[in-house]
Amino acid sequence: MARGNKNNPTIWESLRNAWKVDDIRKKLIYTFMMLVLFRLVGVIVAPGIDYAAVQSKMGSNSLPLLDLVNMMTGNNFQNMTIMAMGITPYINSSIIMQLLTIAIPALERLQKSGPEGQKKIAQITRYVTVGLALFQAIGLVSSVGVIKAGWYNYALVGISMAGGSALAMWIGERITEKGIGNGISLLITAGIMSNLFSGVTQLGSAAVTGTSLTPWLTLFGVIIVALAMIFVITWADMGVRRINVHFAKRVTGRKMYGGQNSVIPLKVISVGVLPLIFAYSFMAFPSTIVQLAGGTSTGFGAWWARYMYSTSPWYLMVTALLIFAFTFFYTSISFNPDEMAKNIQQQGGAIPSVRPGKPTADYLKRINSRLTLFAAIFLALLATIPSMFARSTAQSLPFGASSLLIAVSVILETKRQLDDLLVSRNYDKIS
Repeated sequence: MARGNKNNPTIWESLRNAWKVDDIRKKLIYTFMMLVLFRLVGVIVAPGIDYAAVQSKMGSNSLPLLDLVNMMTGNNFQNMTIMAMGITPYINSSIIMQLLTIAIPALERLQKSGPEGQKKIAQITRYVTVGLALFQAIGLVSSVGVIKAGWYNYALVGISMAGGSALAMWIGERITEKGIGNGISLLITAGIMSNLFSGVTQLGSAAVTGTSLTPWLTLFGVIIVALAMIFVITWADMGVRRINVHFAKRVTGRKMYGGQNSVIPLKVISVGVLPLIFAYSFMAFPSTIVQLAGGTSTGFGAWWARYMYSTSPWYLMVTALLIFAFTFFYTSISFNPDEMAKNIQQQGGAIPSVRPGKPTADYLKRINSRLTLFAAIFLALLATIPSMFARSTAQSLPFGASSLLIAVSVILETKRQLDDLLVSRNYDKIS
């Protein structure tokens, strides 16, 4: 492993340095304990569930339309625990609220009214999350056919799983507020890492108990593919487009300011994992409707199961288009070239060979459009190529490229947050 330096330490160096700082160490311990709580609660089977029926379905391919929910919850849905819905209702409610904020002027004004307005938006999102969790739990679990007879069992399943989603949402918010941040993403990563560990463990067990070299070749091949994908993801995630800015000299009193060069770093993939998470969550809506409407026994359900399974060309194409759309959508609401150009001009700065004002804004917009296009293509390819490989070779991987992207991106973002905490406390030189 390459050694880090003072400006860019390795993740282990960042953890070691952070552990030496009392308040950051408390944040790390708090985050770890909350993640442990999240995983421990995830082993409690929901009341009203016929666990014998659940065990008969485990390991089978009876839930092909719900693989996304299972991946996001770390197999909690497959095991029908109170965390079966996990954090997915919160993600769906966040998508709904962001779209409604654009469509409804009152919500848009509320969002732009400052911290108080954003708190109200967050409160509405929580209520929507609980309602969606209740609706999805009863609909999806009943369609799978593992709820015991009696209306009260349906109520128990809905209330317990909605409570589990509310608890997951609360844990994520507490990690963001009192831990090291990125609470919701860390919960998703915990589920992904659990699935990855289970998949690799199963391959290792098959290799040890097998009588041929094929299981061992499969295991080593999966590890090599995973390492290669992690390398590519890390390379792209850490990519930065640097824009030079020159600040003119100015005299204030007896002091001289400016006369120096600075850099505006624009991340190559500034949107992170949000387009992937939202695209997959959006694709889960039709699967939810199919399950609520009777599964594959209906005409639409049979069509969806036949043509829109996770490795089908149509599913991959729609997913790629959604990733494109969400990438450009989130870039448009998170990056304001006009505001950035205005700030540069007010501070007496200018980009070499670019005039201040509108030409600077157009230049920044053009650079950002190219970066966004690359990010959209990269994310779409990363989400679809492994599935196409699995379809063509009939060799499924125990993980998805999107899962690795989410996990690696969240880990790198967490490292950056630790580095920022260290720098803000002047502990970046701890050795």
